[in-house]
Amino acid sequence: MAKTQLNVRVDESTAAAARRRAHQRGLSVNRYIEELVKQDAGEAGRAFVEAAADFMKQYESVFAEEFGAPAPPPSAVSPSGDASPGAGVRPDGTGRRSRRPKPAVQGKR
Repeated sequence: MAKTQLNVRVDESTAAAARRRAHQRGLSVNRYIEELVKQDAGEAGRAFVEAAADFMKQYESVFAEEFGAPAPPPSAVSPSGDASPGAGVRPDGTGRRSRRPKPAVQGKR
């Protein structure tokens, strides 16, 4: 990984707090700041996912009306690979079809 010089001015009390916390964790100030940035990015990612899940929950009925019922969760398949009753079945009783093309079967030579 390439190292980049970053010159940032902060007030002395903030710099002292950063040095103190880095020392408490056994890290350099640079490594401490790097970890803070990664943590912040992770929290932003989690917030996005939570907001997206909330949006999907709020508009679940609209999506179901437009696109049909959602696919069953992975837990709907038993360990033997058999689907549980009703798995993959739309409310109108029709089954779901895969949109993936089936592989071509090669004949004997």
